Amino acid sequence: MTQLRTEVLKINDGIIFKDGSTLYDFHNQDCCENHYLDFSSLCLADFEGLEFDLSSPSFFERVSDFGIRLIPLNGHAVSIPGYGYNNGYYSSDLTLVLSRPGKLDEKFDITECQDQKDY
Repeated sequence: MTQLRTEVLKINDGIIFKDGSTLYDFHNQDCCENHYLDFSSLCLADFEGLEFDLSSPSFFERVSDFGIRLIPLNGHAVSIPGYGYNNGYYSSDLTLVLSRPGKLDEKFDITECQDQKDY
């Protein structure tokens, strides 16, 4: 499989890569619960000089009870914390979505990758 080498272009409610790919979280909210990756803790300097291969699921790793780590082809991993607030009645499902131009979206279950609090 050919590597797709790309760099981070922009960070907002997710990450936009220079090749047009986007990485974001998804939770189908029912009511009062909230489950998400905290991209607001990141800045472009965190990704300076890093390249990622998005053609393989090994571009990230799950970190139970914390979030995920993006694994570049070079340099250091970048951690993204995940949080969840729930009363236990609603779903705590959390999905990482990779959307690449001209390809079907790839979805990864990251439900266990969040610091979850019950209220």
